[in-house]
Amino acid sequence: MKTNREQWSSKIGFILSTAGAAIGLGAIWKFPYVTGMNGGGAFFLIFVVFTVLIGLPLLISELIIGRGAGKEAVTAYKVLAPRSHWPWIGRLGIVGCFLLLSFYSVVGGWVLIYSVRAIPGMVITDSADYGEMFGSVTGSPLATLIGLALFLLINIIVISYGIKKGIEQASKLLMPLLFIFFIILVIRSLTLDGAMEGVRFFLRPDFSNITGEGVLYALGQSFFSLAVGFSCMVTYSSYLNKEVSIPSSAGSVVGMNIFVSLLAGLAIFPVVFAFGLEPTEGPGLLFIVLPSVFSQMPFGELFLCLFLLLFLFATLTSSFSLLEIIVSAFTESGKRRRKPVTLIAGIVVFFAGIPAALSSSTISGFHIFGLTVFDATDYLVSNILLPIGSLLIAVFIVHRMESSLVEQEFKLSSGLASPWYAIWKSLMRYLIPLTIIVVFLTTIGIFGSA
Repeated sequence: MKTNREQWSSKIGFILSTAGAAIGLGAIWKFPYVTGMNGGGAFFLIFVVFTVLIGLPLLISELIIGRGAGKEAVTAYKVLAPRSHWPWIGRLGIVGCFLLLSFYSVVGGWVLIYSVRAIPGMVITDSADYGEMFGSVTGSPLATLIGLALFLLINIIVISYGIKKGIEQASKLLMPLLFIFFIILVIRSLTLDGAMEGVRFFLRPDFSNITGEGVLYALGQSFFSLAVGFSCMVTYSSYLNKEVSIPSSAGSVVGMNIFVSLLAGLAIFPVVFAFGLEPTEGPGLLFIVLPSVFSQMPFGELFLCLFLLLFLFATLTSSFSLLEIIVSAFTESGKRRRKPVTLIAGIVVFFAGIPAALSSSTISGFHIFGLTVFDATDYLVSNILLPIGSLLIAVFIVHRMESSLVEQEFKLSSGLASPWYAIWKSLMRYLIPLTIIVVFLTTIGIFGSA
């Protein structure tokens, strides 16, 4: 029973919060540089196709599981598949979210530091070396740990207030601001001389630039950018009332995610091409390339500040879902109070994130399979745990969850005809498991040959 559980106060609150969970590092930091390194428009088109055909059905699945059970990730599988091993999907999700949050918060700390420094104009200076500046932030143990701590502190404060007063209120404030800032930046970007070359690179597909590895990245990006595979959305939808349509809500979230990815490309690539830079700059694109570009623009400090703030907002709304799945797992029974559990969880994540935070400084020489702790954790989460979680969710909803309940939750308040349900079920039964398996095995092969 979930009579005593919190619920989202409105459909828009749920959609904004869920979209906020999906829109984060994946859409704003990772998407532009991965797109730039994999051919531009063709990669974007493949990403959109994967997001619609694979990400959307998986998102619908997690929402169905959560609302169908009315419980957070672990307990949901216990309710739907009692006396079985299926609750390990939820436990895998908690572990994955914990690991993801541990290095995600490190990047969040970098963004927080840059955002604070950008407000009084401390990032853009006449003599700044932006590569050296980024290195001074990531290479300083004290700076990275302070950034990590402050970023997690914001998460702790928001999550301690619960669903309505915490996550929903924060998302209702931050998400509209994110879109407003993005639109301002896109308008400025498109008015630069030479901007159209960047638009063509981003929106005109050229499949000669796509490799098999690029296709794998596009699929991984569709997982990462929608926050599916770790049952975060199972927890979020467990607070959802029955008057809300799951397919339409999921469609709204996916549409917003694709739109933000489009805005990210239109904000960044025209600027990069207008100033004669290469789009293949990699992870340093946001922290090194863009400050150097903004420094050459009128009102560059203002636009850089807006960009960093929207990046911070997106990173926060996404991290809320990662901490919420951990906290809700320990407060579901009602025996533990949310605020102390949230504080303890945040402290544990902080200590777990220290190795990733120090990967560019104190322990930069320590490697796991040739990767730093930060990169190894990222690889484990994105390329191994996330596909495994997604595959298990697909198998569970098709072969274990009661089919009548699945169909009921899919059609409830949606008005969708049976053919749409059949199409979704077929994708979950055949295309998605096969795709995940092929990509997972190929990824392991690439990793093994590296």
